[in-house]
Amino acid sequence: MESFCNAERTLAEALQEAAGRGALRGTRIKVGRREHVYNLGQPDAHVYLVESGQIKTLTHTRDGKQCLLSIHGPGDVFGESSALAANRTETAQAMQVTVLIQVRVAQIVNDCGPPLREALIHHMANRLLEQQQVIANLVTMDSEHRLAALLVNLGKKFGNRRAQTALIRDRITQEELAEMVGTTRSRVGYFLKRFSVAGVVHRTEDAHLCIHIAELTDYLENSSLSAGL
Repeated sequence: MESFCNAERTLAEALQEAAGRGALRGTRIKVGRREHVYNLGQPDAHVYLVESGQIKTLTHTRDGKQCLLSIHGPGDVFGESSALAANRTETAQAMQVTVLIQVRVAQIVNDCGPPLREALIHHMANRLLEQQQVIANLVTMDSEHRLAALLVNLGKKFGNRRAQTALIRDRITQEELAEMVGTTRSRVGYFLKRFSVAGVVHRTEDAHLCIHIAELTDYLENSSLSAGL
């Protein structure tokens, strides 16, 4: 996860640097809460950099069940699959009012120098590794362990780090966690209560989620929270 965050950060910085010196033409767009940036099956040839706000990408199963693929915050890049496919394979929706920088992928591939192209390739390679890990977790972990792994990753990606804890100020609902884990909202609530009792996760007075990364990582490695749980 750390390597993926670094690759995404490198691409974001390369996009900003290229735009700053005029080598890249981006369009700033504002998306309202719950509005779609693009839809599944829609032609869209852009990469997006999140300037502020929060975006989630999602898809649906054949029976109509929604699956939340990922969440993106300030400094994150999404939509890179447009370099490989003409039509979108997922839907991107704003979770809150969001400002994005929209860049045509053809500019990156054809008009910009090697550093930006290499940053895009590195980012896409790391995205593939991240998705492979998600698939491996689905196959090898039960839903409680998948939630723990997801919380560790969210803490590293979005959290304000304080020693071995990460405070997530962005609002992520239990329903959204359930969609990412592949279980029900009630099960996520039950697991979060267990984590809270064990002291590996807690809510602040402002209802922000605080994740104890070292303890949750130890749980993933040893499958033990505390005596009696």
